[in-house]
Amino acid sequence: MRQLRVTIPDGVEFQDLHLSRDVTDGRVRFSMAPIEAICEASALDLAEMVEGPQPLVVLLIAAWYRAHVSEGGAPDPVQEDLLEETRLEMEHGSGFSYPPGHA
Repeated sequence: MRQLRVTIPDGVEFQDLHLSRDVTDGRVRFSMAPIEAICEASALDLAEMVEGPQPLVVLLIAAWYRAHVSEGGAPDPVQEDLLEETRLEMEHGSGFSYPPGHA
């Protein structure tokens, strides 16, 4: 398992991602500015984080969200939906998901 240590720069907050779901295809949309700032502060290659069939940025966002909530941050409805979809897929096998906004 690969582990990354990242630095979240001062002034960069989870909600700066502006997570949303495309209503037509369910894809997650987010602002790249916070990811770019994190990569720069952490000396990570942005292209490596966002490219590929299973981009590392997904894991970064999930880990950041866990830290955000554990530090008293407000829940994010889009990330909560994604977590629930993941839980259901683990419970019922892959390929199971609700339409966007219905987890």
